[in-house]
Amino acid sequence: MGLGAGSTPWQGGRVTVDPLQRRLRDALYAETMLLADEARGYFDDELRRETGPLDPLARVQVSCESLKVTTRLLHAVAWLLTWRAVDAGEIGPAEARSPSRRLGASPANDAAAHALMPERARALATASIDLHRRVARLDRAAGEAAPSPARSIQDRLARAF
Repeated sequence: MGLGAGSTPWQGGRVTVDPLQRRLRDALYAETMLLADEARGYFDDELRRETGPLDPLARVQVSCESLKVTTRLLHAVAWLLTWRAVDAGEIGPAEARSPSRRLGASPANDAAAHALMPERARALATASIDLHRRVARLDRAAGEAAPSPARSIQDRLARAF
């Protein structure tokens, strides 16, 4: 999430935050936490009942796919918490852009194992992939030096009025 043109990165020890980007990250954080809670509840309780009739190898494959869901969600939470720390002035934007704080890669689904999953498990997996892709777009944008076109237009309008 780079700062927009004309923004001062630090003012009095706090980061000047683009309110639109902050709201977007806050909404994604809430969505991520809800999805993580739903996935935890489902994978802890219901998945075992629903995969009971599968052979042991298929159950292991389904379990691996559920771990991939968890991995995607944890990567997203970590990235979003990093940017919350930037918003709070706890770390600087440059530190948030360091390679160790970038979004972790999304593990690829195994199509055969994905097909074995019960419908709700597949829906959770698909939702985690979609959420990770949206956070990845923000991560890529945060690593770019140039401000977004929308931010540039917003800055020009603010200067004109």
